[in-house]
Amino acid sequence: MAVVSTETPAAPIADRIPSERTHHGDTVIDEYAWLAAKDNPATIAHLTAENDYTEAVTAPLAALRETLFVETKDRTQETDLSVPARKGGYWYYTRTVEGQQYGIHCRRPVAEDETEPPATGDGAPLDGEEILLDGNALAQGQDFFALGTFDVSPDGNWLAYSTDFAGDERFTLRVKDLRTGEVLADEVPDTFYGSAWSGDGSTLFYLTVDEAWRPNQVWRHTVGAAAADDDVVYQEDDERFWVGVELTRSEKFIVIEAHSKVTSEVRVIPASNPTGEPAVIAPRRQGVEYSIEHHGHRFLILHNDGAEDFALAYTSADNPGDWVPMIEHTPGTRLESVDAFANHLVVSLRSEGLTGLRVLTTGSTDAYDIDFPEPIYSVGLDANPEYQTSTVRLRYTSLVTPDSVYDYDLVTRTMVLRKQKPVLGGFDPAAYEQHRDWALADDGTRVPISLVCRAGTPRDGSAPCVLYGYGSYEASMDPWFSIPRLSLLDRGVVFAVAHVRGGGELGRHWYDQGKMLAKKNTFTDFVAVARHLVKSDWTTADKLVARGASAGGLLMGAVANLAPEAFAGIVAQVPFVDALNSILDPSLPLTVTEWEEWGNPLADPEVYAYMKSYTPYENVAPVSYPAILAVTSLNDTRVLYHEPAKWIARLRAVAPEGSYLLKTEMGAGHGGPSGRYDSWREEAFITAWMLDRFGLSH
Repeated sequence: MAVVSTETPAAPIADRIPSERTHHGDTVIDEYAWLAAKDNPATIAHLTAENDYTEAVTAPLAALRETLFVETKDRTQETDLSVPARKGGYWYYTRTVEGQQYGIHCRRPVAEDETEPPATGDGAPLDGEEILLDGNALAQGQDFFALGTFDVSPDGNWLAYSTDFAGDERFTLRVKDLRTGEVLADEVPDTFYGSAWSGDGSTLFYLTVDEAWRPNQVWRHTVGAAAADDDVVYQEDDERFWVGVELTRSEKFIVIEAHSKVTSEVRVIPASNPTGEPAVIAPRRQGVEYSIEHHGHRFLILHNDGAEDFALAYTSADNPGDWVPMIEHTPGTRLESVDAFANHLVVSLRSEGLTGLRVLTTGSTDAYDIDFPEPIYSVGLDANPEYQTSTVRLRYTSLVTPDSVYDYDLVTRTMVLRKQKPVLGGFDPAAYEQHRDWALADDGTRVPISLVCRAGTPRDGSAPCVLYGYGSYEASMDPWFSIPRLSLLDRGVVFAVAHVRGGGELGRHWYDQGKMLAKKNTFTDFVAVARHLVKSDWTTADKLVARGASAGGLLMGAVANLAPEAFAGIVAQVPFVDALNSILDPSLPLTVTEWEEWGNPLADPEVYAYMKSYTPYENVAPVSYPAILAVTSLNDTRVLYHEPAKWIARLRAVAPEGSYLLKTEMGAGHGGPSGRYDSWREEAFITAWMLDRFGLSH
């Protein structure tokens, strides 16, 4: 394949000036800093040239990409319908239609004496259906479309929804009268995710962001009034804190939560008095996190005050004060959330690397955990809008079990499968096998691994393997089912997830051991897993491709520098590879709020030196790197496009013998293409590239 130039000769040299920064006596020249100027014609020309180069290099894979796309499409029931969830007098659900990119949000009145959700059948519209919002109609003529808020008022009369047509996660909020179908004139630009209705549906609470894309203000809007008349209910001035707003399931309180990475504070407004002043449940204390749920005469408090893996308590809803214990702290059992229903509580937790659900009956000491059959799985509550119910909806999946929706009776302790995601083409879960394995890190820590492969895949090192990782923000990469992944498994590829430190799989300590000045554990854990897979004959280094996204993209860049010989290829999606420069700039989105995750290199020379020692962009060296594919989006507000653009440019300059590709979505955000077919094509592109690394492209 002839090398296609990625230079931008038409751009004036003045548009490509390096920058110089000095911190803590350390001066650094950044020769590709000019790529951060999004409005610089040289930047757009560079990204366009990179896209042209990537397309030229991967052109021989075009037929394989189309084959993979068709395989995903043929396995997917394109016309489908979610299991309806009851709220008041309606069943709410979403439909998809063959050939259409986006979901259609609908509802249907509950028939007299109807207690079971309507059958979804072949995905056809339900009798009596009312379309609330059609994403395809909204997206018509747009290259990108995403919903931020979708919120029906308690009385069912109003719909608050917000749209983004650029991918920058800045949404325009609108209100629709569901009785007439009219969209009101009172729209609000530049809003954030999240909203809450007052009890009578007269007032809508919403969020806006500051210049650093931090949600910092809660606004109150009277339906039918001009947006200019809206007033700020709460403003958070501490730049470490984000703000959220929601209505409790009981519909009794508007909840305003301010939270940093390690501290939180909650305020409430009675939903019956939306013009009231927010009342603090408990003043913030550095290092104490708590969240609330309303339940009758009390607020439930999930907190970590003296409880590393969190405990559950309650306080009076009329006069919040002392926290009375309900579930004591148990090291190793991480309590993640609590959902309150009229006569029951359901606690979502994780223990020994697996998710779980614990049920408590009001007025009783009776508590029990729901059992699930597989050795590796993910379970959690699904949509449960009703407070007065004895049945909860949950979602279950594993590496071999498609997404499954169950209704669980909290009284009889019985479970009914409502729907399992259809997988067409004769899919048989028994044709695949999943495993839990453990690697030993350099410091002796056991690191869990989840694996799935085609049944009978040889354990002699001959199988290719994709190793996925993330390892930040206490986010757990719990086992999930994927239709596109079947195209890998059916070609003999093993798929593995490295549950490295920095995630939350094994509790809060697992997170704490992979952040701040312990961040390198995330990277060395991943390398330990890669070497364990080779030692255990799952694969060999020349058949192992690593993959990660966002903070997982930082992981990819770090392990490329740390152990380039351990991988045949690396896929880094929207990768946070220029972490030090970003965290040094408090004007960038997310930076100040991130200092409690990574440390503050501006103020602390130890943090600066530590981050500089692992940040991928800072540590590119003249070594033999594995093939690298970086995928990014021009309008990403979470990890800016220029991070992978700079990284690839420096790799080419410092280690020119390697194969490096950059693919930039010129009209998308952090999540990539928004339409489902576009997303399938993006996944087919990445999968084809990985198969080519394995020698399986023909």
